[in-house]
Amino acid sequence: MSELDARGLPPPEPFEKIMHALSSLPPDAALRVLIHREPYPLYAELQGMGYAWQTSALPDGHFAILIERAK
Repeated sequence: MSELDARGLPPPEPFEKIMHALSSLPPDAALRVLIHREPYPLYAELQGMGYAWQTSALPDGHFAILIERAK
């Protein structure tokens, strides 16, 4: 599993970094993203690209998103 820390980055950097990380992700791997807000526009993009995700709120107010190819 790869991890990307996008907390505190101004838009559109988190989206761009996530898309770049996904483009180099092996087909059977997952990407864990740490981010400071829930990125609702990202979800529609992920769905259109064939990815599934799980979002968890962290105790510090940030979010962790686990992204992997939909099965």
